[in-house]
Amino acid sequence: MTHLRLGPRRWIPRPSERRVLLALGDLLAAGVAWLAALLTWYWSALPYSAWRGWWGFAISRPAWFYALPFLWLLLLVDLYDDSRALSARRTTQGVLFSALLGLLLYLLFYFVLTVERRVLPRISVAAFVAYAPVATLLWRALYRRIATRWVRRVLIVGAGRHGREFVTYLRGPEGQAQHPAVLVGFVDDDPAKQGQTIAGLPVLGTGTDLPALITRHAVTDVVVAIVGEIRGELFQALLDAQAMGAEVSHLHGLYEEAFQRLPIRHLAATWLIQSFMDQARKSIYYQLGKRALDVVAALVGLALLAVMGPFIALIIVVESGWPVLFAQKRVGRHGQIFTVYKFRTMRPAAETTTNRWATDDELRRVTRFGKFLRKTHLDEFPQFLNVLWGQMSVVGPRPEQPKLVQELERQIPFYRARLLVKPGITGWAQINHGYAATLEGTVRKLEYDLYYIKHRNLAMDVLIILRTVAAVLGFRGH
Repeated sequence: MTHLRLGPRRWIPRPSERRVLLALGDLLAAGVAWLAALLTWYWSALPYSAWRGWWGFAISRPAWFYALPFLWLLLLVDLYDDSRALSARRTTQGVLFSALLGLLLYLLFYFVLTVERRVLPRISVAAFVAYAPVATLLWRALYRRIATRWVRRVLIVGAGRHGREFVTYLRGPEGQAQHPAVLVGFVDDDPAKQGQTIAGLPVLGTGTDLPALITRHAVTDVVVAIVGEIRGELFQALLDAQAMGAEVSHLHGLYEEAFQRLPIRHLAATWLIQSFMDQARKSIYYQLGKRALDVVAALVGLALLAVMGPFIALIIVVESGWPVLFAQKRVGRHGQIFTVYKFRTMRPAAETTTNRWATDDELRRVTRFGKFLRKTHLDEFPQFLNVLWGQMSVVGPRPEQPKLVQELERQIPFYRARLLVKPGITGWAQINHGYAATLEGTVRKLEYDLYYIKHRNLAMDVLIILRTVAAVLGFRGH
C-alpha cells in the first residue's frame, strides 16, 4: 500500500471565497467610517447633547443612520470581482463614483423629499461620505497586498485540446485576474507526449506520477482537463492527490468558478442532461418569488415611464420625427414569439433590422438622443409592459430575433438551452459582457446566460438588478 505524505496546506481562498472576504472587509471599513461619522456628529453637537452622554446620543439616532454601512455596500455592488479589486485604478474610480452617487442621492432626499424642515442632518452624512471612501480604499489596498500571495500552483491532467485551451484561458488577462496561478505543467498518459512542451508547458509525467509531482512542485490545484471516461488508475491517483491536500477539480467546475460562465466549447452532449438540465430546474417557490419580483419591478418601471415617457417622446419627435416606439418580434421562453417594444434610438430607416446583428453603418445612424437613451437604458423601459404581461422577466437572457435564433442554433452548441427561461430586460450576460456584435461575442454571452440559468436564485436576481442600476447611473450602457 502506498503511503502518502499528508500535511497541512496553506489556505488559498477560491474566487467565491475571495468575493465574500472582500465584502466583509468593505463592511468592516464602512463600520469604521460610520463610527467616525457618529463621533463627528456627537462632537459637533456637544453644546446641546453633552448632558445625554455618548451612549444616549448614539442610541437616539434615526434608524436610517444605522443603515449607512449597508447602503454603502450596495453602492459598491459593481466592484466585487477580482478584475476590478486587483486594479488600483479601477477600484479608486469605482469607490469615488460610489461616494459621489451616494452624495447625490442624499441631496435628492434632502432638497426634494423633505417637505417642511430640513430634518436630515448634514454633518453626519457629509462625514460618512468623506470617511467611507478613505476607509474602503485603505482596505482595498491591504486586500491587493494580501492577494498577491494567493497564487495557486496548478497541474493540468490532460494535454489534449481541452487542456491546451484551458491554459490559454488562465494565461489571459481575465484568467490571471480571476484565478491567479502558476501553471506547473501537464500530466498525460500518452507516451508520445512525454517530455514534450505543449502550449508552453512541459509534460511532466503520467497519471501514476501525480502524487510525486504534487510533492516535488508544491502543487495546490490539480485540474482534470479530460472530457470523457477516466481510467481506474488515474482516478485512484486523483483520490491520492486529494488526500495529500491538493484541490482536485474538473475543467468545467474551475472555469465556472473563475469566470462565472459555462465553457460550452468543452461540454459533452450528455452534460446537458446529466448536469445542466437537472440543476436548471427550480422550485415552485423560486418561480413564485421571481414572478412577484417581476411584477413589483414592472410597476416601478412603468411608474417611472409614465413620468419620463412624455419628455422622451417629445425629444425623439423633435430630433427625428415619428414614430416614438418601434416593435420587433422576439423569441421567448420555449421558442414562443412575442412583440417587444422600445423607444426608437435610430433614424426611422435604420430601425428595419430584423434578422441579423446591427452593422457599423446602422450604428452610425443612431441619433444623438438615441445614444443617451442607450447609455442610460431608458430605451428599454417600454419592455416593462412585456414583463407585466408575463412574456419577459426583469432578469434573463436577452430576447433575440427569430431568424437570428435559428441561425445561431445551427452554429453554436447548446444555444437553444437559453430558451428554458423567460428573456429579460437585463441579465447576467448583459452586465458582464454587454452587446455582442460577432459570433464569438455571442458565444461568450451564451456562456454567461447558461451560467445564470444553472445557478439562478432570487439573491442572484437582486444582485443583477442592483448592478444594472449602477450601470445605468454610471452611463455604462451599450
